[in-house]
Amino acid sequence: MTDHETWSERQKTAGVTVDGHDLEIAYHEDGPDADAGNESDGGTEADAGGDEPPVVFLHGIPTWSFLWRDVVPTIAENRRTIAPDLIGYGNSSMHDGFDRSIRAQEVMLEDLLATLDVETVSLVAHDIGGGVALRFAAHHPDRVEHLVLSNAVCYDSWPVEFVSNLGLPDTVELDRSELESRLDSAFVEGAYGEADPDFVEGMKAPWLSDEGHRSLVRNAVATNTNHTTEIDYGSIAAETLLLWGEDDVMQPIAYAERLADDIRESRIEPLSEAYHWVPEDRSAAYADRLRSLLSEPNT
Repeated sequence: MTDHETWSERQKTAGVTVDGHDLEIAYHEDGPDADAGNESDGGTEADAGGDEPPVVFLHGIPTWSFLWRDVVPTIAENRRTIAPDLIGYGNSSMHDGFDRSIRAQEVMLEDLLATLDVETVSLVAHDIGGGVALRFAAHHPDRVEHLVLSNAVCYDSWPVEFVSNLGLPDTVELDRSELESRLDSAFVEGAYGEADPDFVEGMKAPWLSDEGHRSLVRNAVATNTNHTTEIDYGSIAAETLLLWGEDDVMQPIAYAERLADDIRESRIEPLSEAYHWVPEDRSAAYADRLRSLLSEPNT
């Protein structure tokens, strides 16, 4: 069994309702008491894993929760972790007929946390997952203890050309080998140094079926800059760490600097030798810095 197949095998499922649509969310859960009251039909235990809130990991496009494969285990040593596949991604619902924008993903996150009986969280997010996290933290400042953003979409920083091209109407009819070639370019050329074949294979896997191919196009066309330009960044109260791959050209570190100016309790920690896929490029350093932040005493 491959690494991504093992990850999928360990995922649980939960039902959510987004804009009146009943959808299924696949999520990876680990850490102390991760199974307490959290079967596939939802949970009854609030904030399992001691007094500390769970750490929720949000991925971007065109990834899925497997992005966090080398970060989650370190954090799960002493914290409950929850890493969902966004709707339209990974092993979550992919069929047509629902919105996949970051506005809708925020609704999904809120309903998933309610289903799991989780009130307060620490959010760790990358790419469009960062946009989801920013919206949630701005709309629910009392529910987010820590906010960790990595090469996140914000303001008018997105969509990038690669994603916009995936959302063109004729991409649905694209030959599968051509789609795979585009994804190879994104994950192989987007890695700092030699890309891990297990990472590349795992990232591509959800998109290589007919349903996955179509869903990826729907996800790409759902990118909407208005959903980050409308955020009141000054309302975010969470202690915020901008853990940014400093060599990224898709979401340059200049946007992290802008976030640091607008979010009250924030600081930038650049990670060198990292492009856009910073949780993969610098997974050990990423996990160490995240664990250090989470272990700091509350002030």
